[in-house]
Order: sequence, then structure tokens, then C-alpha cells
Amino acid sequence: MATAEPPNAVWRRKNIKGLHSSEMSSHGESLNDMQVEDLRQWQTHIEKVKATVLDQVHGQLNDLLDKALNESVQLFNQKNHTEEQKTTSRCGDTQKNHTEEQKTTSRPHRMEDGKVFMDRRSLLDELFEINHFKAILHMFIAVLLIFCLSTLTVDYLDQGRLVLDFDLLFFAFGKLGTVTWAWAVMFCYTLVVPYYALTLWGSLYHRSSSRMGLSLVTVLLIGALQGCVLGLFPIYVVLRNRLPPASGFIVILEQIRFLMKSYSYIRETVPVVMKSELKEGETPRLPTLSSYLYFLFCPTLIYRESYPRNPHIRWNYVAVTVSMLLACLFYGYFILVRLCVPVLNANANLPVSTRTLVLGVFHSILPGIMLLLLCFFAFLHCWLNLFAELLGFADRMFYKDWWNATSFSSYYRTWNIVIHDWLYYYGYKDFLRLSKRKFRTAAMLSVFMVSAVVHEYAFTMGFGFFYPVLFCLFSVFGVLLNFALNDKRQSPLCNILLWMALFVGQGVQVCLYCQEWYAQIHCPRTGDSFWELVTPRSWNCSSAAHTV
Repeated sequence: MATAEPPNAVWRRKNIKGLHSSEMSSHGESLNDMQVEDLRQWQTHIEKVKATVLDQVHGQLNDLLDKALNESVQLFNQKNHTEEQKTTSRCGDTQKNHTEEQKTTSRPHRMEDGKVFMDRRSLLDELFEINHFKAILHMFIAVLLIFCLSTLTVDYLDQGRLVLDFDLLFFAFGKLGTVTWAWAVMFCYTLVVPYYALTLWGSLYHRSSSRMGLSLVTVLLIGALQGCVLGLFPIYVVLRNRLPPASGFIVILEQIRFLMKSYSYIRETVPVVMKSELKEGETPRLPTLSSYLYFLFCPTLIYRESYPRNPHIRWNYVAVTVSMLLACLFYGYFILVRLCVPVLNANANLPVSTRTLVLGVFHSILPGIMLLLLCFFAFLHCWLNLFAELLGFADRMFYKDWWNATSFSSYYRTWNIVIHDWLYYYGYKDFLRLSKRKFRTAAMLSVFMVSAVVHEYAFTMGFGFFYPVLFCLFSVFGVLLNFALNDKRQSPLCNILLWMALFVGQGVQVCLYCQEWYAQIHCPRTGDSFWELVTPRSWNCSSAAHTV
């Protein structure tokens, strides 16, 4: 119950309140000035505290995430060990085997053991939940709408009607029927031949008196078939049918993907079969066809018999991802039509000189970097997340925060995790294992060269001409910058220098490849000699020939 307040206390409180109000009225202006100054100082202090806390939280959060990742891997290994221990105890295995397995599985996971898949979202999906980052996506959407509006306006002023002309888009994706049946041939071969050839080899390996001879015959057989179906056949289809750029890229990139997938399947399965200890009459446990079929479509190049899976498909996420993928396609089309073609087509009638080259590079920097960001967002985020969602694939770490990289080595590691994992485990680590860890620099350079050759091969087959711009940028300047900007440098200035290199590199690629494209049109080859095929036409295509 509340007690009644004494009358004297009420009188004193009213008098005190009156005194305070009179003092505030007489000194209102001075107090307001003091409060404003204190407020400013307090805001400055809070901003400093905020920056300090954010830095500390960022570092502690990284440490906590790394610790949680290691602990989850250890728990996963311990769980597998417990299940194996129960199984072996039921089968009557000795305690000695239990102890040895426990020593093996209780240690923390290392990179040498292979990639561990776990349930995790893509980084951009997490960032887009924050309004500050989502506003960046809204800005790109606004620019796309402005591109559409400007195209409609220009067409209306020039032709007197509203029309969107997609001739360039239809040309780039022409002959899709040829692309479809070529893809079907490569897919059927990759599904049937490597799987059943390896299954047959695995069933005969432990019963064969000449294991080395059986393995050698199998390797030669698979190698010959791989070279014919996944090596020469796609090249023949692209050259024979003269596929346009986008269609040619589809065939070649699928060729590379099937080669990497089939190699990963063989590379992961063969050691398991060879190391398995079987009793008489037993057959080795081989992967199922369903697991291999799932692997051919799931967004990873590292084979496992099972992956972490999501329980259901989010169809609204699929719809949004498909819409963003289509938006990226039209975005790239508008960039080429509005920013690249008008400038570079006008320069095609000019002789190649230092002035035209420098101006062309700087004109191409903006569309070049926009195309780079679009390719990243369309393929590494939208395309891979689309297939991951449809297949229930839970590990969505297809990339990391490459935009924060301060070195080219960090950029190469975080830009495309899918390709990096394949090159790391099957290129870099296998090279070190064969060389007994003596040539780390040679292993890194060999991976760089293989990646540069494959990228240039895809560009050559896609564009239909040989102009090793990407190879030189990748294998020469990329290697030099990789050593110049290494992981020891963490200054923001290094991040600025990396972005400047990306801007200039993209400008050089867009400018030179577009110049060569127009030179191939205006100055076609007159012969089929080797030097005629490998010499860029833009080097000797005179301005007089451009009048054709």
C-alpha cells in the first residue's frame, strides 16, 4: 500500500521546482550553449569509441568464427569415429584398431586432409540483410533502369518509335541447338564412361595378379577417351559450326567443367580403392551412380559421396535469383551497346597508335570493371546459388570477401573458391606431395600457368581468334603483382592499388579484345598458315582496309 505524503514535503517540492524553473529561465541561453558543446564533445567521443569497438569486435569475431570452425570439424570427426568404433566393435575388431583410429580422427582437421563441406550461406546473402549493403544493390538496379530508359529515349528520338533492339544479344547466343546436342554428348560420356570404367577397375583391382598392368591399361583407355570426347570433340563443334561468342563459351566452359569433375571423381575414388583392405571374396565399396550424378550438377568441383543438404527448396529465393540472373544478362548487354560499341567501333577506322590505344583503354575502364562485377555476381553468386538451392546443396561459400583483399594472392584465393579448391588440392598440394615439399614457389607458379593457359584457351575458342592478352596479364603481371603485394601488407593503400590494377587490367582487356574483334571483321585472314592464325589482325590492319 502507498503512504500519504506529508504536506510539508509537498510544499518543499513545489518550491524547489519553482526555484529550478526560475533559474532555467534566467540562465536558459548559457545552459543551452553549454549543452550543445557538451553534446558535440560527447558525439565525438562516442564516434571514437564506436570505431575502436568495431575494430575489436571484428578481430574477435574472426577469432571466434575460426575457433568455431575448428571445433565443428573436430566434433564431426569425433562423431564419425564413434560410429566407426561401434561398427567395428560389432564386427569383432581388436582394441588396437580402435586406438589407432582414435589417434587419427581425434586430431584437428588440416588442409592436407581435403576440403570439408558444411552448412553455410553465401556472403552476399548475409550482407544483403543489412540495409546499408542492400542499398548498393538498389543503386545497380537504378543504373540498369536508367540504361533501359536512355535506350528507349534514344531510339524514340532517332526512329520516332519505342523499341528495344536485342540483335547483339540474339547474335551472341545463336545456334543454341548445336550447343544443346554438344552438351548432351559431353554429359552422357562424363556420366557413363568414367563411372563404369572406374567401377570395373575397382572390382578387378584386388583380384588381379598384375595390378600395375590393369591400372596402366585403365589409365590409357580413360585418357584416350577423355582426349577424344572431352578434348577434341568440343573444339571441333566450336570451329566447325563457327559458334558465336556466348554459345562458344558455353561449350568450352562446360568442356572444362566436365574434365575437372571427372578428374576429381577419379582422384578421390582411386586412393580409397587401392588402400582398402579386403578379405577373400569381398569387393571394394564403390560410389553409387546417384552420388556421382548429383556431383555432376552440384556447384563444387571436389567429389564427395555425400554433402550437407538443406531440407527443402525456397522457391521464392529461386525466383529472385533467376530474375537477378536475367537482369545481369541485360545489364551486360546495355553496357556493351551503350558504353563499348559506340566508342570502340568509331576507333576501328583509325590506325593503331599509342594515342588511340591509351584513349581506348581509358574509355574501356568503366565498362570493363562493370562487366567484371557483373560476371562475379551473375555466375559466382546467382548461378551457383540457383543450382545449390535447387539441389539442396548447403555449402554456399563460393567466394569470400575478395573486395577487401590487400594482395593479389589473397584476391586469387577468395575470388572463386570453387576453382581455387580444385587447383589447391589437385594442383598445388599434389605437386608438393610429389616433390616432397621442396618446391613451393614452383608449385605456385605452375598453378598460375595452368590457370592462365586455360583462361586464354577459353577466350580463344569463344572469340574465335588468338590474342593472348589475358594470358600475359595473368601469367606476367599477375605473377609480378602477386609477389609485390603479398599477404604481409595489410595497409588500405594496398587495397587501393589492387583495385587500380583491376580497373586498368579490365580496361586493357575490353579495349584490345574489341579492337581485335573489329579487325577480324574488317580485315579477314587471307591464308591458313600458322603465323597468319596466331598474329593479331589489329596489328597490321590498315585504315584503308576499314573502308570495306
